[in-house]
Amino acid sequence: MAEIITGIGSYIPERKIINSYFLEHQFLNEDGSAIKDTNSSIIQKFQAITGIDERLYAKENFTASNMASIAAKRAIDNAQIDPETLDYIIVAHNFGDIKEKNSQSDTVPSLATRVKYELQIKNPNCVAYDLIFGCPGWLEGMIHASAFIKARMAKRILVVGTETLSRVVDDHDRDSMIFSDGAGATIIEYSDKTDKGIIAHKSATYASAEANYLTFEESYNKVQMQATKYIKMNGRKIYNFALTKVPQAMKTCLEESGYKIQDVKKLLIHQANEKMDQAICDRFYQLFDMPVPEHIMPMSIQKLGNSSVATLPTLLDLVMKKQLENQSIEKGDVVIFASVGAGMNINAMVYKF
Repeated sequence: MAEIITGIGSYIPERKIINSYFLEHQFLNEDGSAIKDTNSSIIQKFQAITGIDERLYAKENFTASNMASIAAKRAIDNAQIDPETLDYIIVAHNFGDIKEKNSQSDTVPSLATRVKYELQIKNPNCVAYDLIFGCPGWLEGMIHASAFIKARMAKRILVVGTETLSRVVDDHDRDSMIFSDGAGATIIEYSDKTDKGIIAHKSATYASAEANYLTFEESYNKVQMQATKYIKMNGRKIYNFALTKVPQAMKTCLEESGYKIQDVKKLLIHQANEKMDQAICDRFYQLFDMPVPEHIMPMSIQKLGNSSVATLPTLLDLVMKKQLENQSIEKGDVVIFASVGAGMNINAMVYKF
């Protein structure tokens, strides 16, 4: 018995935002004081650290559930299944549906219910629910799906990750440049084959001091004094946390899978920022006293930005469809997925294709 991915799809928004877009922004420090560097210098340093020179924002009339529905439909078509046969729809997100120029989050009904509605699924036994687990939400949804299938509560599940982070960023915070929008979806099904699918997984929540590394806070602009809250992160603490916890979780997961480090063909890591992801990859291989293999870790953040829960399924879709240079996944490949985000939550999964 195994849980296998039979379909994948994504929605990559069309609004391209290049770094020069931010040249006219008024970036401020946390206390509201002006940053001494010029915007040009701020952007240059930002690109050197994150690797991002472009990011994509959702169209004005699109919400997270709209994007999720498109990605879901593409995954269903890719799997060539009847959507009425889905047992669960799990939609991972963090901020619900937020309309353009409207800061209020809308989660009633749930995004999963909205996706079911947009897919026109009539079957009442197809259960739809939302999952909020920070950036690792889609991967945690995959782990939920695996558990349902193992428990014989389901045979076919749709897991979606979707977010419009562009609508919860503070224009006065230079970290706002990292975030983007998007959606990715997978169909996971029961299979009587045991030589592929989800082999092992590991999840953890660190909620002591780490709980407040990512929060929802007021704007850095103290003059406006608006009640609106925005996503805020302590980049340095997140970086150190990720480098300490994520590689170890990946190692533990790999050891539980029974595979060796030499068997691993790809690392698909949440696209947080280029420097941090590369450091996670480096630290992971250091745990095995091995050099990092060439082309082991595909990256999409340079052009897509950080779309939170959407980065991993979107990245998987791009790699599976060979839309990233020097990147592909072939039958029999062992792949490690890993993510880190608000909570602070981490997870990892070993999957054999």
